[in-house]
Amino acid sequence: MEFENKIAIVINNGLLNWQKLNVASFLASSVAIKFPETHGKSFINASKSEYLPFIKQPILIYKADNQAQIDRAFSRAKQRELNIGIYTDSLFSTKNEEENHIEIGKLTDYNQTLVGIIIYGENKKVNKALNGLKFHG
Repeated sequence: MEFENKIAIVINNGLLNWQKLNVASFLASSVAIKFPETHGKSFINASKSEYLPFIKQPILIYKADNQAQIDRAFSRAKQRELNIGIYTDSLFSTKNEEENHIEIGKLTDYNQTLVGIIIYGENKKVNKALNGLKFHG
């Protein structure tokens, strides 16, 4: 099945494994929150227990082997007016949402150190923004 839009995450490959998983989780939640049409309905099993829904489509995860690669993907996504979520290195030292907003508020697009981004939008535009990146292994 092919989707009109694509969800893609780019993560700095140099992060520790727990950091990569944390970044991917937070970024994936941002698309589900902002775009309710991306998630499905709750699951109900044979016991009639209800469980949380999933995002309806795959989330492709790419690796950035260096800062230039993630910055390039970010810049290309902005040029194509795609929806972007960011995770900066400074967020590893915060403890709550308020601190996250303070840290992000200190930065500009040009002085933030991105460790992860999520991009959501038209398939072709997302593919062009991520041109040259490899899937996370």
